[in-house]
Amino acid sequence: MLLPSCLLLSGLFFCSADPFLLEAQKIMSTTPAIDGHNDLPWQMLSRFNNQLSLPAANLSQLQGTHTNLPKLKTGHVGAQFWAAYVPCETQNKDAVKRTLEQIDVIHRMCLQYPEALTCVTSSAGIEEAFRTGRVASLIGVEGGHSVDSSLGVLRTFYQLGVRYMTLTHSCNTPWADNWLVDTAAEEPVHHGLSSFGKRVVKEMNRLGMMVDLAHVSVETMNDALSVSSAPVIFSHSSAYALCPHRRNVPDDVLLRVKETHGLVMVNFYNDYVSCSSKATLAQVADHMDYIKRVAGAEAVGLGGDYDGVGRLPVGLEDVSKYPDLVAELLRRGWTESEVRGALADNLLRVFQEVEQVRDRLSLEAALPDDVPIAFEELQGSCRTRYGYLARADQTY
Repeated sequence: MLLPSCLLLSGLFFCSADPFLLEAQKIMSTTPAIDGHNDLPWQMLSRFNNQLSLPAANLSQLQGTHTNLPKLKTGHVGAQFWAAYVPCETQNKDAVKRTLEQIDVIHRMCLQYPEALTCVTSSAGIEEAFRTGRVASLIGVEGGHSVDSSLGVLRTFYQLGVRYMTLTHSCNTPWADNWLVDTAAEEPVHHGLSSFGKRVVKEMNRLGMMVDLAHVSVETMNDALSVSSAPVIFSHSSAYALCPHRRNVPDDVLLRVKETHGLVMVNFYNDYVSCSSKATLAQVADHMDYIKRVAGAEAVGLGGDYDGVGRLPVGLEDVSKYPDLVAELLRRGWTESEVRGALADNLLRVFQEVEQVRDRLSLEAALPDDVPIAFEELQGSCRTRYGYLARADQTY
């Protein structure tokens, strides 16, 4: 049991800080937080058109956001998956170009602030960043529409440092259904993953790119869990049983996450925490408790969704507040090992298993999947048919 540090003066006890917070900070000094999803790059685009050279865009002094460099340091954030996000309205238009620009701005963040950020692409890179005290910066592409149904684009993103892709955002792709089909807003198109969508997952396994199931429909979740030979993640989702929002993970899927050694990184957005406009830090801890109870402590992680949402719980207003959440877990009886798992070790384990699957497939001489999606499955009118109309007598 943790006891406060107290002094007896003039017959009165004066106690110092919350002992659970002190213990949280001690733990986080050696196991800092890995967060699965932060939309600061979108703020860079929407506020500054990705012009990091502007004085107002200085990450050391940035105002009006949930994230800046001092807040990351106070929050003991040791690794961050930055979202390379572009809206669904870019689908079948300029999604690939826009996503490349968001990947570029993440790389430039690392270049401009080398004392604070280091771009890494592996689990070993995260661990090395922990040792140097910099924030390991990784890239997650938020939405399969960003690859424009191209396995070649997927592979190119991997070469540029992308280490997870969310299969959909809040729109269907030509090969996967999103979470809105589980509501009255949309009808299912593929009832999960199409045959091409299953090939996307297998190619991600071959590359060593984590499969992210935040934002997808329940049928898509189950298809991906059946197809993937590596553990999957939910980079920013919570427990459906506590807040029945279709962006959250239902119990039957949580059990499959447990069976396949995957990870649910709990989202802090009020609407997914309490299903209302207001929420508290304690309610976020409730989600972590629940996922721990159903799927095991090894399945719990952090995916705050900072700078991508407009409403956050009281007590978790920005990225500096992670120690307060860890203190609450300790107060509830989480062991040090369980806390270290939720902070970082669980994500590192999943990442390492994904890398091991990649290495095994490489030893088996698995080749890149070079069969394109059928032209008829593509959408949008602004497309050429090069390759699809290839003929033996065609000259170039």
